[in-house]
Amino acid sequence: MKKVMIAGVVATALFAGGCANSNNTQKGAAIGAVAGALLGKATGDNDKSRYAWGAVVGAIAGGAIGNYMDKQEEELRAELADTGVDIVREGDTLHLIMPGDITFATNSAAISPNFNPVLNDVATVLNNYEKTVLMIKGHTDDTGSETYNQALSERRANAVKNLLVAYNVNAQRVTTVGMGEFQPKVANTSEANRQANRRVELSIQPITN
Repeated sequence: MKKVMIAGVVATALFAGGCANSNNTQKGAAIGAVAGALLGKATGDNDKSRYAWGAVVGAIAGGAIGNYMDKQEEELRAELADTGVDIVREGDTLHLIMPGDITFATNSAAISPNFNPVLNDVATVLNNYEKTVLMIKGHTDDTGSETYNQALSERRANAVKNLLVAYNVNAQRVTTVGMGEFQPKVANTSEANRQANRRVELSIQPITN
């Protein structure tokens, strides 16, 4: 059902963009509408996940949130040093950015065997800090069709979720969304830039009152 809803959002926004696609500004607006709709849907699902999982494990008291996330960040940085995974702190949210060149083969949603131990380490830390929920976002570059890239990004996000669940992360904690080519880090103007845009991002958010 989720994929059908997302596909409908994409089709609607792309149709609107296609009807008035006479310049890059209009195309950029259409892409922004798609990205916003997809991210809004994922955020809504993540709120539901936060509520459902929070009912099971409880919330973190306001004054303890920063310390809780500090400790989790410290453990993640220790476990993921020299793996190629970037960790970015944004307030009380931790973002793990997993480049596509170390996570997946080209045009594949099968996780590279060498990356399995890295996700095992991520799962170990996540299981030590259960008062958090996760959002996994898949991204692609703009090579190939928009439809193909959307589906590939969804498969990659779900592949990461499935492996984390296999490593005992509770599925109730996890929301996935595919962003396709609609939320690039940098312009798709070179192979190096396209490689940077092929990625999976895992955001870790605390459950609060």
